[in-house]
Amino acid sequence: MKERYALFSVTDRSGLVEFARGLVGLGWRILATRGTAQALAAAGIPVTSLEEWTGVPEILGGRVKTLHPRVHAGILARPTEGDLAELAAIGGQLIDLVAVNLYAFEEAARGGGLEEAIEAIDIGGVALLRAAAKNFARVIVCSSPADYPLVLEALRQGGEVPLELRRRLAARAFQLTACYDAMIARYLEPEDPGSGSLPERLLLAARPAIALRYGENPHQAGAFYLDPLRSLPFEVLQGKPLSYNNLLDLEAAWRAVQDLPAPASVIVKHNNPCGAAVADTPAQAFQRALESDPESAYGGIVAFNTTVDAETAGALLGVFLEVIAAPAYQPEALERLTRKRTCRVIRMREAGTSLIEIRSALGGLLVQTPDMGEDDPEAWEMVTRRAPAESEWRALSFAWRVVRHVRSNAIVLAREGQTVGIGAGQMSRVDAVRIAVMKAGERARGAVLASDAFFPFPDGVEVAAAAGVTAIIQPGGSIRDPEVIEAADRWGIAMVFTGRRHFRH
Repeated sequence: MKERYALFSVTDRSGLVEFARGLVGLGWRILATRGTAQALAAAGIPVTSLEEWTGVPEILGGRVKTLHPRVHAGILARPTEGDLAELAAIGGQLIDLVAVNLYAFEEAARGGGLEEAIEAIDIGGVALLRAAAKNFARVIVCSSPADYPLVLEALRQGGEVPLELRRRLAARAFQLTACYDAMIARYLEPEDPGSGSLPERLLLAARPAIALRYGENPHQAGAFYLDPLRSLPFEVLQGKPLSYNNLLDLEAAWRAVQDLPAPASVIVKHNNPCGAAVADTPAQAFQRALESDPESAYGGIVAFNTTVDAETAGALLGVFLEVIAAPAYQPEALERLTRKRTCRVIRMREAGTSLIEIRSALGGLLVQTPDMGEDDPEAWEMVTRRAPAESEWRALSFAWRVVRHVRSNAIVLAREGQTVGIGAGQMSRVDAVRIAVMKAGERARGAVLASDAFFPFPDGVEVAAAAGVTAIIQPGGSIRDPEVIEAADRWGIAMVFTGRRHFRH
């Protein structure tokens, strides 16, 4: 019977002894790097150290231990006369199985400094995995302890691992090394939030962070993936597991409330704010946000940008909500919120701002820099005969902050520090105005309006004016701007152009 060799070099020794013992029982010989060989020998497994087999000791403090021609030729050799002759000439043997896991770069990068991270960059392990995966037609590659039972079962049943399984194992190994290299590249690449540039090469390294029951609908698979070098940006304190849609709405609510001065509250439903407000206390901010559209808030997500206290918790108890998110909670507030057993109560952690936003489209990826940073009121232009009063300026500034978080076409009606009507995601801008006015009702009289993009026709202004809106803020830039301004002047509306659009598709 042909002698078969398995090479082990592992830092995660889960299942190692059982796997190696199983291989030995099937007649395999075990080669291993120093630490792994010691662990196997201590368990009574017959093993040959790689140093003994190659005749070359580990050098450079362990930086070089598997980079040897007998090792890589043994892995990469094909069962051809020429390859086998060359392998024999250097005293090598065919290596039929490689079990490797990599240095924990992720842990070193997150918990240590640059020097520690550099030392945790695996070279030999990656080379072994790539060599074995490249030659999967002959070699079995195990890049995780989870692979061991599959391989052992196949060997026990038929003496060989089927080609299809070897190919799947090779794909897993390449996924691991690709993710590993992407992590390192992203760690070494200096982040410059102010550059506004896109990466020359888009490297995605992400692992499942939360298992979801399904995606947007029950027939769709779903999961939340996270950059391995980033910590989960939130902690679930109580309630049911988060869903795909919960996470989308949570991101929308948190992003919006972070754009407002504290204390503020934003209520989101189906990825759109249905109420937003600032006040003297978080409880007051929540009540004012809820007043914007209490019907739509049912089953929504609420976010705060300050600590939730007992008073705020008491106000939340009377409303059906899917998620409550805040940076902190008073102990009494958490005790009160336990009455909302199924509601997810989330503590938001300090999360770094993403330098790029990514969405899938047409089988590819759309990549952009995020719509972030303050708009400059000094650059705003008053274009109508009447200028906004001081209270209108404050309301316009607040509405302009909120409208950038509403799906386009977006219209926000607001009074000072409080939305009163929001029109979102409409195909025509005038319809978005009609919806915002309808939501506001009598509260539209004396309110201001923010539009995320220019008015293509005067009709939106006319609908707002008829409802009692007194001031409008919008980017401007339409070929019909003169007609829009003329309509505003006719109705006595003050209008401000910002020169900056805030589409959110």
